[in-house]
Amino acid sequence: MQLTVHTDYALRVLLYLAHFPGKQVSTSEISTAYGISKHHLVRVAQTLAAAGMVQVTPGRAGGLRLTRPAALISVSEVVRASEASFRLVECHDKATNTCPITPVCALKSILDGALSAFFAELDNYTLADLAKPQTHRRFVQLVSG
Repeated sequence: MQLTVHTDYALRVLLYLAHFPGKQVSTSEISTAYGISKHHLVRVAQTLAAAGMVQVTPGRAGGLRLTRPAALISVSEVVRASEASFRLVECHDKATNTCPITPVCALKSILDGALSAFFAELDNYTLADLAKPQTHRRFVQLVSG
């Protein structure tokens, strides 16, 4: 299983914002810090805003900020909001499943369990766990170039 670039960037954006709580941060600043496309970050910001994790203020003086403390945003919530699908194999989608062995296959339930375990593990962590105060200075050094 591999998370999409969209989810990777969503986690990076939120991690950045978690290191600067209360500060409004421009997408240009984040784009420069990580060396990634500002255009792509705008789409990520839209996803995060729709999920209620960030507030977007448009315009030249605009930017992003967390809508709630980092300790109240789970890593699981971010991944669920930013991934389009968790269909690991074809039979996970009843509408498009054409696999002839679905009625006797045990793989679907095993993968369902694995996916549940994946999210259960991510539920144990918040953005605050990722943006610990003791890492702040080093984080700032790394994103400042």
